[in-house]
Amino acid sequence: MSQTTAMLNAYPTDLGQIDTDALARCIDACFACAQACTACADACLGEEMVAELTKCIRTDLDCADICDTTGRVLSRHTGYDANLTRAVLQACATACKTCGDECAQHADMHDHCRICAEACRACEQACNDLISSLG
Repeated sequence: MSQTTAMLNAYPTDLGQIDTDALARCIDACFACAQACTACADACLGEEMVAELTKCIRTDLDCADICDTTGRVLSRHTGYDANLTRAVLQACATACKTCGDECAQHADMHDHCRICAEACRACEQACNDLISSLG
């Protein structure tokens, strides 16, 4: 059992209709993507052709911030607002698609971009799965 699942199971009140497995997967994917995007941006800064990676760096950093925020929002359940949660998830899925597409353009030259693109795709899917489960 993941730490995220354990925390969800330890919540003192019923979480309602939300699919806790999809929620746990999405929280974990958000934090993993935030880490991958942060590391990719830093790795891009270390590349000799850094000027050609400016858009990638910016997209990485934006995606990392949005994923981190989404993971934190999804980790809070007191006073839950389904409309806010849905909006945050949609923004995160959009950021992940944008970042995944940008990193994929550099994946053949930079392993860190390939790894980041994979993390973005996984997070985008986890966000979309959770959105679907919200009804």
